[in-house]
Amino acid sequence: MQAVKNTIAENLGKVVPNAHSLAPEDSQFSLEQVPDLSGKVAVVTGGSEGIGYGVTHTLLSHNISKLFIISLESDIASDAINAIKGEMGEEAAKKIEWLQCDLSDWEQTSKVAFEIANKTDRIDILINNAARGIMSVQQAKNGVEQTMATNHFGHVVLTSHLLPTIKETAKKGNTVRIVNMGSNLHEQAPKETQFESLEELNKDYGAQPLYGRSKLAAILYSKYLARHLTSQYPNILANATHPGIVDTRQTNVHIHDAFPFLGYGMSVGAQPFKKSQFEGAVSMMFAATKTEKSGQYITPPAIVEQGSDKANDEALSERLMDLTWKIVKEKTKSQSADKGCPFKEL
Repeated sequence: MQAVKNTIAENLGKVVPNAHSLAPEDSQFSLEQVPDLSGKVAVVTGGSEGIGYGVTHTLLSHNISKLFIISLESDIASDAINAIKGEMGEEAAKKIEWLQCDLSDWEQTSKVAFEIANKTDRIDILINNAARGIMSVQQAKNGVEQTMATNHFGHVVLTSHLLPTIKETAKKGNTVRIVNMGSNLHEQAPKETQFESLEELNKDYGAQPLYGRSKLAAILYSKYLARHLTSQYPNILANATHPGIVDTRQTNVHIHDAFPFLGYGMSVGAQPFKKSQFEGAVSMMFAATKTEKSGQYITPPAIVEQGSDKANDEALSERLMDLTWKIVKEKTKSQSADKGCPFKEL
């Protein structure tokens, strides 16, 4: 019975009021329990809409001192900042610095990361939330499948470039939390996933399996960081999260890119079940501000799940990251790799 309750708590919103209350007592968490964040600095990708806006709003309402938001569309970012200004006031809005970035463009991503590092001497929270949703199969300009290039590779490049600042923050005795947005859809990654070659990454398995694979990568990357980074810096914690079914542009609009007609099952049919952007931010905020563990997969509100067999395959995780380093170096060369990205030696 508790397994059923957990499924409802993790995934459903409107149709089950207070769904998160169905979680076990030791896995309860709400946004009201986010601690005071005065003096801390956060970086959030995709922080201007959807779950990312829920995260941004929560960080600011709990007194984050500086917030860097990385996203692609300037008009959406402007709307978000204006909404914050209207609700929280000018001082809250002034804490935000927005940087435009296409995460599938790794050279641009590295430049944005360097810009952030030049503007702050500490990073306490890094939330890798931005994602390309379940969309038609395409390649990024660097020749890598677009969903993987954005959702996984882009965040690895960003995180790698920010690691020196993150490490310095940790050396001063602060706990630093890195959060990667996963999804229960990681279980739908192609069964033959081995992360052995670029050719494998570029094979067309269909929109949903490719999205699922990128979310599998987010979980495996978090566990990789726990093994290789937390082992050296115990106060740098890396975890992956699942948000549930959330009312966002991805589930209302982008789904129709890959599924023009069948997508209505998600955009319209699932509407009564979707969580708000704030409910969708709960597990991420737990991982970003409260957990004292590393290498976990955290589902709403703060339930630690095992995930699929592949999500727990250490050898698969190592292959993923070996391939990641190889491809990023080949594709970025002197523009990024020679400047220290990626930092394979964590």
